[in-house]
Amino acid sequence: MPKRNTVQRRHGILSQLSKHGQVQVEELARRFDTSEVTIRKDLATLEQSGLLLRRYGGAIPLPSELMSEPAGTDDGQSPNRQKVSKRKQEIAKAAADCIRDHNRIIIDFGSTTAALIPELQSKRGLVVMTNSLNVANAVRELENEPTLLLSGGTWDAHSESFQGQIAEQVLRSYDFDQLFIGCDGIDLERGTTTFNELLGLSRVMAEAAREVIVLAEADKVGRRIPNLELPWSAVNILITDDRLSTEQQTLIEQQGVRVIIATPGNGE
Repeated sequence: MPKRNTVQRRHGILSQLSKHGQVQVEELARRFDTSEVTIRKDLATLEQSGLLLRRYGGAIPLPSELMSEPAGTDDGQSPNRQKVSKRKQEIAKAAADCIRDHNRIIIDFGSTTAALIPELQSKRGLVVMTNSLNVANAVRELENEPTLLLSGGTWDAHSESFQGQIAEQVLRSYDFDQLFIGCDGIDLERGTTTFNELLGLSRVMAEAAREVIVLAEADKVGRRIPNLELPWSAVNILITDDRLSTEQQTLIEQQGVRVIIATPGNGE
C-alpha cells in the first residue's frame, strides 16, 4: 500500500504541475497530507526521471526541448544532470562573445550560466568568481586555467549554491567587469524573477559588476513568479533565443536593456 500511495502521490504532483505551471513543497505537503521531506524526495525522483525541474521551494515543468531526452547521459555524468539544450548552448556562445581576455567575471549558479563554461576555453587571463560548486568544478577542468574565486558563505541545498552574508561580504570586496546570471522568469515590466527567496546575493553580484548580463531562454518571458530578483534598471544585456517576439523585445529594450538574440552560428 505505501508504494501504491507513493506512485499515486507522484502522479498527483505531476497533475498539479501541469495544471498550475509550478508547484511549491509546502502546498504539496498540505495537499497530500505528508511531510515536506517526503515531497522533496518525490520531486528529486521525478527530476531524475526527466519529468520536472526543481527550483527553490518547489518545481517547474521541464522545458519542451528536454522532454524527449533521457534523464541522464551516456557520457558518465550524474543521472540528475540534464543535457544542455541547443538553445542554452547558443545563448552561452553569444554570452562568450561578450567576454574579453583578462576580464574579471562572476557566474551565478544555474544550468544556463553553467553552459557558458565550455565556451571560456579560448579566453586568456580570466578571473572567474562563482557561488556554485558545479560551476567551480567545470572551471577547474578548463585547460586555459582561469583564476578561480569562490564566494564562500552558507550552503543552500535547494539552489545548490552558497548564499548569505559571508558570500555578500566577499563579493563586495571585489570589482568585476561582468556578471552572468540566469533567472526563473522575466516580467516585461519589472525585470527578472525567481522562485528563490534568497535574493540578497544576486543583487550584491549585480552591484559588484560593471555590466550585468542575463541569460534566459525565451519561454521564461511572462512566467508569473512572485520574487523580483533584478529590476531592469540593474540589467544591461539580455541574451535569449529566437522565440522572443518582436513585441517582447521592444518592451524590454524600452527599459534600456540591450537584447541579443542567440541563433545557430553565434560564436563560430
